[in-house]
Amino acid sequence: MQKSRYERYRRLMRLFHRNHPWQLDDGVHMPHTYLEARILSWWDEVGFIVNGYRVVVWWEHLRTKYADAIHRHACDQAGPCPELSMFKSEEKCWKRVGRSRKKTVGYRTQSSSAEERSYFDTITAKEDQLRLGGIEYSVRPSMTVRRYSWGIGVELCTPQEVRNIEEARSLASMAKRLIKRQVTLNELFPDTSYDRENWLNESSDRANDVAQAHT
Repeated sequence: MQKSRYERYRRLMRLFHRNHPWQLDDGVHMPHTYLEARILSWWDEVGFIVNGYRVVVWWEHLRTKYADAIHRHACDQAGPCPELSMFKSEEKCWKRVGRSRKKTVGYRTQSSSAEERSYFDTITAKEDQLRLGGIEYSVRPSMTVRRYSWGIGVELCTPQEVRNIEEARSLASMAKRLIKRQVTLNELFPDTSYDRENWLNESSDRANDVAQAHT
């Protein structure tokens, strides 16, 4: 039964790739552009073909998961979220059709309450504070592979930078080796982790990237 399910996935993946041509640049799908020079990278996406299957890699740097953990800590410290007024009720927007008929063309939600604005302001303030000092948290390289009807999806978290086309190609090459089991994460990044010390050491680089983005 398990083998039959995998065979079905293989047929669907090959069929999808055959019926939906993929634009590749020397064998690599790169949907993003790299126009701004930056010091640090956070996430990216690349794709390639393995054995007739489409493979999409959703990559994150270790610092991205660390930043996500900071946000979760800030939310926990802010307490429970109030009930959002925008989901309580909504007003229909009408458009007249003819002399006596009208139809709904959209919905207008309520604006946020003072309680909601205060709650999200609290999260922002706490997150800014935690970003300055960091938190006791550690991230290690990881990879999760899932099969879909359109191909294979890979969630990959590693410490290298992906800031330009060359580094995106390098990411795709590494991911392909991992998919083919030619190498493991432990072999590529032995004893690698990202923690508060790494986060604080990158403070000036993050500030420089933010300043560069606003120039």
